[in-house]
Amino acid sequence: MPEEAFWVALNLSLRVALVTSFLLVLLGLPLGWTLAFKQFFGKPLVEAVLLLPLVLPPTVLGFYVLLFLGPDGPWLRLTGLSWAFRFEGLVFASVLFSLPFALTAYREAFLSLDRNLLEVARTLGAPWWKVWLKVILPLVWPGLLSGTLLAFAHTLGEFGVVLMVGGSIPGKTQMVSIYLYDLVQALRFQEAARAALVLLGISLAVLMVVRVLEWRWRGWKSTTG
Repeated sequence: MPEEAFWVALNLSLRVALVTSFLLVLLGLPLGWTLAFKQFFGKPLVEAVLLLPLVLPPTVLGFYVLLFLGPDGPWLRLTGLSWAFRFEGLVFASVLFSLPFALTAYREAFLSLDRNLLEVARTLGAPWWKVWLKVILPLVWPGLLSGTLLAFAHTLGEFGVVLMVGGSIPGKTQMVSIYLYDLVQALRFQEAARAALVLLGISLAVLMVVRVLEWRWRGWKSTTG
């Protein structure tokens, strides 16, 4: 079994991934809806900026986040808080890095909706919150959950971004991917192999759940299309 330091790093990674996933739902759902159905000036530029972390090297994104959150950064001047090398900084960077994965899935889920159902609901005078609860969410939740789980798994495996923003402080900012890297750097391959095996199992389990949800979603679309 992996040593105690691994479980500490895994616990930190899971907490960062859970908080990040929650924030991605709050941020990604309205953004996904807007990108799916709204037209506005500069939309291609907004989409490009939001999806930029997909192609930007993680260390580059982490470097700019570090400058923003660091001791002399704009965030400190605005709030009086320095989030570099802290849990909050890890979450901030993780949200930026994983947003494109969740946002793409959310947008595609919303685009799969039958617009006629929404128009009928509006015609009947249903308030917007009831349309969301009674019509939209029951139809698209597999796609939304699938995107959230992918973002969760992506956050769990982050390396470059969180290393730049948080460093490798055991028990504070040392994510499990960084812990594994430190083991390899120290030539502790047996411990690294055990830690990697646990991460492999977690990643495989998450992907299996995602595939099951996608299969269920495709089955629903084929029966309603």
